[in-house]
Amino acid sequence: MEIPYIVTPRKDTGLINSKIAIWLFLASEVMLFGGFFSAYVYLRLGADYPWPERSLPVLPGLINTFVLIGSSVTVVFAWAALKMRKWRHFQIYMGITVACAALFMVLKGIEYSVKFKHQAVRLHDYSVVEGHLGYEMDENHEYIEDRKGHHIEENMIRVKADKLTFSVKRYHTAWVEEMIAEAEHAKSEISLTESVKAVTEEGGKSETIAKAGEKLSVDLLKKIFKVQQAALAHNAALRTDALRDAWVIAKKENPGKSDWEYSDTVNIDAEALAPKMLTEVSTAAFTVDPPVEFLFKPRDIKEGASSSRLRDDTVIAGELEASPMVFHNTDAIDFQWLVMKAEEKGIPAETAIENSWLMQNNAFVREAWAWHQTEIEALRKKLNDRHGFKKDSEGKLTDEPNRVPTEKELYRIGWKDFAKFGEETKGVELSGAAKFKEEFFGPNYKARGEKTFHQLSIPREEIRHAAKFTPAWNTYYAIYFTITGLHGLHVIGGALVLLYYLVFGRKMYLENPEWLANRVEVGGLFWHFVDLIWIFAFPILYLM
Repeated sequence: MEIPYIVTPRKDTGLINSKIAIWLFLASEVMLFGGFFSAYVYLRLGADYPWPERSLPVLPGLINTFVLIGSSVTVVFAWAALKMRKWRHFQIYMGITVACAALFMVLKGIEYSVKFKHQAVRLHDYSVVEGHLGYEMDENHEYIEDRKGHHIEENMIRVKADKLTFSVKRYHTAWVEEMIAEAEHAKSEISLTESVKAVTEEGGKSETIAKAGEKLSVDLLKKIFKVQQAALAHNAALRTDALRDAWVIAKKENPGKSDWEYSDTVNIDAEALAPKMLTEVSTAAFTVDPPVEFLFKPRDIKEGASSSRLRDDTVIAGELEASPMVFHNTDAIDFQWLVMKAEEKGIPAETAIENSWLMQNNAFVREAWAWHQTEIEALRKKLNDRHGFKKDSEGKLTDEPNRVPTEKELYRIGWKDFAKFGEETKGVELSGAAKFKEEFFGPNYKARGEKTFHQLSIPREEIRHAAKFTPAWNTYYAIYFTITGLHGLHVIGGALVLLYYLVFGRKMYLENPEWLANRVEVGGLFWHFVDLIWIFAFPILYLM
């Protein structure tokens, strides 16, 4: 049976089936992305923190805009070539379209990669530092390696542990094995602090499951967990049976009443059940002798003064050692949030910045900020010369300028500002090609050196929040990755369909060229929509 209206348009609509379907689909897509863009606008207008402005590299986004516009043109040319029965021209234009899609995703991948490697931290006074974390070095500037020969990142939490308490139900096997290996490397032993005893049979006596002094192992934790698992199942069954019996008795004692009327009187006799219950062993404590220094990523541990807790509920008792976050290259200092909080309290911006931890504890930041102030004065003069001053009701000039620097210009030193600072005060100059490369891959730390991007060590107790430039950092990046990530999936999906027509469309072309032309037209409509979404996303996310 032949499907109607796949080549010949319907008389009532003048459209083929697939074109009607794609318009319905695109209508749903408009609602999807319209919701995202609307949410972005409302969240930006109602943001309770300085919204990032012009924080994304414009050049890659601009190139991607022209790449997608160019691909929208070539996909039309490919369709026109099919209508004119020029297969070779179709191959060329469709190949260019797919190549443009690949180039778009490569540039987007580079942009994402830069974000995932870029670190940001917000201090307790709401100052923000951005840059690149490095690896620990000794006094000879050589990388320090762990027992596996890997470089140690400068953002690790160090705990000198003397006791470990594992949740036998939730422990993470990889972490247990790592702790055992670290202890062996440090010639230390992790042994069971007290014997684990439990009643494992109903009405039985307590028996020793694990003896004090046994070394920590995954098998030992599994052994204890099996006891807990059996006890949980047994005890749950006992409670269920007891509760069922209690409900039966309650129903007999309360004839004609609804369950909810006497539900508060239904209780289990815990004392009667106690002799039948098995022991639920939920934790196992181990002594580390001598104490060993363990390293954890900040996301895996909630540190405390005397004890810390991992995400798997392992409690680590011991001394929390100095674990500063060290930026080997600091490429941005941002006081916008600090100033906003200070103004809420009636504190002048200059006073708040001067009293900030960064200004009080780092000479390089003070030097860079002093240079930044001269740049702001020059900018004020430039704006005044270009835009002049406001006039009063009588037409006379006042001291109030028509244009003033933005909050971002006033209170943020970005990496390009640091680059200019290094060129003007340190004599660090890069070639034009190197500067162009920085537009795609971010600042060239190696070429510009520490004179431009200074090393900065921030004590752990001064840190309020730290994250890469990912959705974890702020709402802006959460929306950025959501919109651009979803758009990227559309690019990949659309490109795969067009690539299918290019690679496997020859047979269809020979059998029914008009059918292939209609399919390419529908694919082209989707591709135009993908282009249109980016035309909206680019100015909103990159330019505003």
